[in-house]
Amino acid sequence: MPFLDRINAIEGRKAYATRAIFFLTQGGTLKPIAIELSLPPAQSGEPQPSKVLTPACDATSNWIWMLGKAHVSSNDAGVHQLVNHWLRTHAIMEPFILAAHRRMSAMHPIFKLLHPHMRYTLEINALARQSLINAEGVIESCFTPGPVSGEISSAYYRNHWRFDLEGLPADLLRRGVAVEDATQPHGIRLLIEDYPYANDGLLLWSAIGNWVESYVQLYYPDAGTVQSDDELQEWYHESIHVGHADLRDAPWWPPLSTPRDLANILTTLVWLASAQHAALNFGQYPLGGYVPNRPPLMRRLLPDPERDAAEYAMFLADPHRFFLNAMPGVLEATKFMAVVDTLSTHSPDEEYLGESLDEGAAPWTGDEEALAAHGMFAADVRRAEETIERRNADHGRR
Repeated sequence: MPFLDRINAIEGRKAYATRAIFFLTQGGTLKPIAIELSLPPAQSGEPQPSKVLTPACDATSNWIWMLGKAHVSSNDAGVHQLVNHWLRTHAIMEPFILAAHRRMSAMHPIFKLLHPHMRYTLEINALARQSLINAEGVIESCFTPGPVSGEISSAYYRNHWRFDLEGLPADLLRRGVAVEDATQPHGIRLLIEDYPYANDGLLLWSAIGNWVESYVQLYYPDAGTVQSDDELQEWYHESIHVGHADLRDAPWWPPLSTPRDLANILTTLVWLASAQHAALNFGQYPLGGYVPNRPPLMRRLLPDPERDAAEYAMFLADPHRFFLNAMPGVLEATKFMAVVDTLSTHSPDEEYLGESLDEGAAPWTGDEEALAAHGMFAADVRRAEETIERRNADHGRR
């Protein structure tokens, strides 16, 4: 809402503050049943203009419903790219990676553990600053918020981001799609049974957590070994007090005093840089490559006979054309499609979780116990993969 006046003043950009209610059906799917579209009040103190849409009962209202859904999807596409993808996996990892290179030896066991998850992040972020998130770059030109995109990302970081809630179980609890349940394997019970991101993600979260805990125990048998490791403590201190300096005094930063503390911090970092990023990034083209399914920007508000009678008459005369004219233009759409296709493509030298190095390559560690623990991790990941493939083939899962 605070950004809408500036967004709607941009030529060819129109947005609402959107809320949607979904009904969880007996088939386990979510059905949208109401959409609220709001605008800032014309003057301070006045009520904000708001309209609620419900599923259509005739052809004309069906086009209005489709426009409403497109506005919700457009906002969601922007939050996905600016907050969940860029901020919460790329940007927030940067301080931990820089501090690791500055404060830990390349031979440090925790540096070795993190190294494959830090490999290209700084390079990708630098490229993003050159052409994706820069002023007048792809994000500003292709997404509804335009030049306020960076401010939206910053506002989320300042007001909502918390490292202690970035792990998968904590995130599911925060978003209200799970409740705490000590009888369940991960300590939580999902409120939506058929929820692939959560169900499949928890398998990988558990595999990562077990691997990290086993690895940490090899080098840090007790609290004293954690507290007396100067490189480790300096890495964590710099990550927070220099890298995340704006939030350094926040009370929610996890302590780093015990092996359990260390394992929890590392599990979250590995999760964010691997499975979480993959879930957010590699499906972008399959989901949004067909632009009308998930338009990254909208060019028109809903037609309103009171605001603009001529525009409303034009809508009634040809609602299909009005809908397409509300979508991104051909240039914006093709640029967006090309970018998300590139982002969704795996690197030729992609490293996958639990994967062994190429035959003949130098081992990442000479510690046989660590290699054995990694072998168990690889087996856990394979089992998770088989379970996910089995679930994907189950037509009972809608």
